[in-house]
Amino acid sequence: MHGAYTAQRALEAGVLDELQISQIPVLFGGGRRLFDVLPSRIELEIVRVIDTPQATHIRYRVRR
Repeated sequence: MHGAYTAQRALEAGVLDELQISQIPVLFGGGRRLFDVLPSRIELEIVRVIDTPQATHIRYRVRR
């Protein structure tokens, strides 16, 4: 996904099977919150975590 809005719409439509989030240690202080507005309760299962000094990459599977 290329941003929170797109990810939210894909989750809402039920067409998203997996989601990968890359967290970097920088705070920008703005933008749309990824999990702030969701259509309903959505459960995620952690598939993989890769932790590096530059970023933490977390891959989730959307549970149905």
